[in-house]
Order: sequence, then structure tokens, then C-alpha cells
Amino acid sequence: MTAPVLIGIDLGTSAVKVVAVDHDGAVVASARSEYATRRPEHEAAEQDPHHWWEALGAAGDAVAGMVSPRRWRAIGLSAMLPTLVELDAAFEPVGAAITWEDGRAERQADRLRAVVGDAELYRITGQRVDGRYLAPMHARLQELGNAGTTVAGAKDVLFHQLTGALLTDPSTAAGSAVFDLERGCWSAELVAASGLPDLPQVADSATALPLTQRWRQRWGVPGELPVVLGAADSVLGVLGVGARGHGEVGVIAGTSAVVLGISDRPIRDPAMRYLITPLAGSGWGLEMDLLAMGSAFDAVAALFGLDGPADLLEAAAAVALADAPLFLPYLSPGEQGALWDPSLTGTLQGLRLGMGVGHIGRALLTGIVVELRRCVDVLSAATGESGPVRLGGGSAVSPLMWQDIADATGREVWVDPAVTDHSAIGAALFAASATGSPIVRDDAPRIVSPRPERHGWWTECLVHHDDARLRARAKVNR
Repeated sequence: MTAPVLIGIDLGTSAVKVVAVDHDGAVVASARSEYATRRPEHEAAEQDPHHWWEALGAAGDAVAGMVSPRRWRAIGLSAMLPTLVELDAAFEPVGAAITWEDGRAERQADRLRAVVGDAELYRITGQRVDGRYLAPMHARLQELGNAGTTVAGAKDVLFHQLTGALLTDPSTAAGSAVFDLERGCWSAELVAASGLPDLPQVADSATALPLTQRWRQRWGVPGELPVVLGAADSVLGVLGVGARGHGEVGVIAGTSAVVLGISDRPIRDPAMRYLITPLAGSGWGLEMDLLAMGSAFDAVAALFGLDGPADLLEAAAAVALADAPLFLPYLSPGEQGALWDPSLTGTLQGLRLGMGVGHIGRALLTGIVVELRRCVDVLSAATGESGPVRLGGGSAVSPLMWQDIADATGREVWVDPAVTDHSAIGAALFAASATGSPIVRDDAPRIVSPRPERHGWWTECLVHHDDARLRARAKVNR
């Protein structure tokens, strides 16, 4: 009999990714299908959930054509977070989904923080709440008369689409701003303060229900197939790159960059520099998210007429670190890394005649690596560990980036350049464990060692970036 495979589905910011993983953890098939993000006004980021299901069907069809659905043992799910989907009484979407890139609900977030208090929100939820959480997003839509009767996240509706049941898992629920972290349920106090309507039932990440007949018929699945609820893309992404033990750090470089440290306890930070996210299974993720990474490389590459980030980073590799200008990489705008400030914007300083696209690319990469260094330092202090940085994601394709991160953090960087869809892989691995057949990946990563003589330069670089950021802030506040 042909060996079974596990299917992982990741509903990402720009595309749905579907992978098939065999019993050794090898990816034997993969496909992706993209969808558009509408930006009808400043700071808007909207998607049509119907486009998600069209893309899901296309990517699933492609994988079914490569690996017989008779071999499929289970499906695991992952999705972008936080992304709001308003539902009507029949659990059908009301209007567009509001993705995590949308920054229009800061006023509503300010109001929630004023009612509850930053420190109390962080104590209950483990989150530093801003306008990119579901509660303030919903409040904005409610004021516009565009709200539904149930508030859900992207993965909640993905699970509903495939099984007919609307459930959420703890890591996805954490993106709502009303989830009680340690009790593992919705906080009645915060739900009342935010004015949220109905919410999905919170279930264990390992919860599994059968794939509906509609999708079984489409993909040619011959019998009952369990769909595992799964977890947020950040949580399953770091599982996909192999970060599992206390103190290990995973970095998933995609449209944004997730920096997540594994902890055996929900350690709160007095300065609230990281979020606390329940993992799929036991343990906690100490999480920071750089809002612009792949999106920043894409934007700058497009500005200079390049084919994509690979061309930009190739040009950057020809420029010495010391010869580049200074780039504060807050292009979303705002930041949710170790610096939590929705008002931060990108700044480019020190341009001179004779500089070209390589200098700009080198400066942007340097600025992003500085922020990654800041995050990794905070996590090391919180967990008391300084192990390797496990790097993955579609934007982590440049050896220049790997070496920069190693030099800046003083840690080994472990990366498998042949694999990019780590959240989908993590979803498949978790589904294997949840259905009783755990998989241990032999990923044979490439190990990039830090150069100790470069670490001091990066420390000085961080100081220079901080000085530039504070000077820019002072000018704005005059």
C-alpha cells in the first residue's frame, strides 16, 4: 500500500498554500493560489472570503493531482492573524474580511484601552492591543453599520468552510483582544467592554471533524477524512521550522516577520514588549511581529522596477554595510516588534550622489535585521536561553540575510532554503500528532555561524537607528 500523507493548509496574507507531507516529514507536493488585497482608502486592507475559497479549491486541486487523495490521512489548518470576518446568522460573510494589515481602527482601540487599561488588557489577554485586533476592528464596522452578528477569525471560517462547524482555537482567539489567556476562554469583562456580539466556541487545537461531502467530492477523497482545527500561522510556522523547546526562537519571514520564542510558562514582560500566544498543545509563544518585511522588500523592488525581492537583495549584496544610508523600516506604518508604536513611519537618511538601488536595498535589510536583533535580545532575557535562530518563510531566501542575522544576534542561524511554506508544513505536522501519528522532520538545515568580530558593529548600528528614530519622533512632536 502507498504510504499516507498529511495535508497542511495555510490561509496566508497573499495566497493559500497547500502541502502534502509524508511520514518522514518531507514535502512531497505543494501548491499555492493567490488572491488580491483591496486598499480602497488610506491604511485599508480588505479581502473577499469567496476569493479564499476559490484559491483553496485551486491549490487543493493541484495537490490532489500530484498525490492521490486516497493517501490523505488528515488535514491541518493555519491562517493569518488577526483577520476579521463578520458573519450573519447563517455564518455567511458580511462584506469584506479586514486583514491584519488594516490600520483604520486605532481610535476604537484607544477607546478600549481607556476603558480597561493597557496593563489590565495585557494581564488578562497577554496582548498589547491596538487597532489590528478583532475587537476594535469590529467596533469600527459597527459604527459604520457594516457589522454582522458573529465575529470570527480567518482560520475559524476556514474550519467552518471545510467541516461546517464554526470553532476557534486558543492562539487564534488571542487575536481578538478579549481572550482570557490562562483561563482559556472568552473574558466576559472584555467582551462586555468591547461590545462584541457572538463569538465562536473555543476548542482545543487538536479538535478534529470530518471533511464535508462537498470538498470530499471535489478533491476525490474516498472516505471520511479528519480536519484538525490547528492554530495561528505564527504558532505553526515556528513548529514547521523546528522550534519546540523552551528558549528556542523561530523567525518566519513572510509578508511580515514573526519572531516567536518558546516558553514553558506565560512569562509577562513588565514593558509589554512581546505578546503571549498559546501554542498548539502545551507551552506558550512569546511573540513579536515586524509588520513590514517581505512587503517592504516587494515595495522597494517595485519602486525601482525590479522583478522582486531577490533582485533587490542581490544588488544589496554588492554594497558594504558601512556604505549604505540609514533606513528605518516602519513601512506599514507602525510596529509591533520590541518597539510597539502604531505611529512609526519609514525614514531614509544619508542619501548621497552616486548611490543606487543596491544602497537602498542594503539599508532596508540592515534596518530589518536591527529590529530582529532587538526582538531576539528581548526573548533571550525573558527565557534565559540563547540557542540558535531557526529561520523560515518565503522572504528568508537570501544568504546575505542569513549571515546578517547571525552576526547581529551572535547566534547560529538554522535555515532550510529549499522549504518556504513553514506554516502549512507546521499545520500538517500538528495534524499528524493530533491524529496519533506524530512526525519528526529530518530537515537537515544549513547552519550559518556568527562572526564575532561583526557583533559590535551591529550593536553600534542599533544605537544609530535608535538615535535616528528618536530624532524623527522629536521633529513630529514639535
